[in-house]
Amino acid sequence: MEKDSNKEDSAKTQSSHSHHHHHKKDNVNNVVHKYAISTDKSGELIITVQGDLTQQEKRAVFLTVHDLGCNHASFQDFVNSPCMTEIKERSCFIHVDVPGHADNSGALSDNFAFPSLQTLGEDLVTVLDYLHVKYVIGLGEGAGANVLARFGLKHPSRCLGLILINCTGSAATVLETFKTKFISWKGDEVGQGAEDFLLYHKFGHAFNEQLVGDNPDKEKIVQDFQSRLHSTLNSKNVKQYVKTFMTRKDLPLKNCKVDILLITGMLSPYSTVVEKLHKDTDKEKVTMMKIERAGDVLADAPAKVAQSILLFCKGQGLLTSVVMPGVDRQRAFSTSSGGSNGEPRRLSRGMSMEEYDKPNIRRLSITVNDQLPPIQSKK
Repeated sequence: MEKDSNKEDSAKTQSSHSHHHHHKKDNVNNVVHKYAISTDKSGELIITVQGDLTQQEKRAVFLTVHDLGCNHASFQDFVNSPCMTEIKERSCFIHVDVPGHADNSGALSDNFAFPSLQTLGEDLVTVLDYLHVKYVIGLGEGAGANVLARFGLKHPSRCLGLILINCTGSAATVLETFKTKFISWKGDEVGQGAEDFLLYHKFGHAFNEQLVGDNPDKEKIVQDFQSRLHSTLNSKNVKQYVKTFMTRKDLPLKNCKVDILLITGMLSPYSTVVEKLHKDTDKEKVTMMKIERAGDVLADAPAKVAQSILLFCKGQGLLTSVVMPGVDRQRAFSTSSGGSNGEPRRLSRGMSMEEYDKPNIRRLSITVNDQLPPIQSKK
């Protein structure tokens, strides 16, 4: 993006806090760029780009928004996990830190009105315009999923699809139980009540219960989450995002024009809320995946999430060169194959060869094997 011939634009990049704009090698061919982008109503957003946006025509471009009590690092860690390698090599990721959530941010000024989830979603189009990106696939978790859903509703022409993890449609529900505790978050520290709420929201358990989910490193994951919460994140700003989430309006997904994949873990405190959201949507557009034995699906079942991201993208005609283990395409089609005498199955009426060849997320079964081999690409 630096080599942009548009002088005004590169000047804007330079002037927008040159200290934010640096690249660091993240591992082999994976450069990370940071931008500070001013939006209309949401203030300044710090954006971290993984991958080469000049190649966007040939790649899948994802826009990620993180959940409460964390920042873009949660998605960056996921993208850097081994099960995402093949997808990462053919994609770009634009990670958003909601206002005041970049590592070691100062407190937002007292006269800054923290944007609603709706405003934040609408303002994300500024990020795309600034980076000259035409279309994205939204990938969000929790509060961030809600933000991206609002982006997709408002700007369907810029959104190829939405992958929403633990997205809640209705206004505050699970949270009611926590309201009383939560309001006692005095001052700027993350108090015990607030921390319990965030742990419950993210991991689906109260602090004194057994940790749920299949991941053997769960305790370390929870500790990392807590230490980021207490060290790299500004707790005053964290509180603002939580407040905004708790005062959110209902999300009317019924009229959404883009394809949506809803992902939840059976052990997530939001699984029933996600099911309820799914029930009220157009099934032509919305697919749901529930992952067993998982609460925090990015930590408990990253391979299954990677797998469903890939299936969803293939359904949109993206990432077609990446091969999926665990989904044998012939078998996926054979359910309607013709005679038992081994003659090749005829194309069903009204389906062109091209359509037949284009994977369709609703034809490819989403029941994914338990032990997934790594996703491969055609060499």
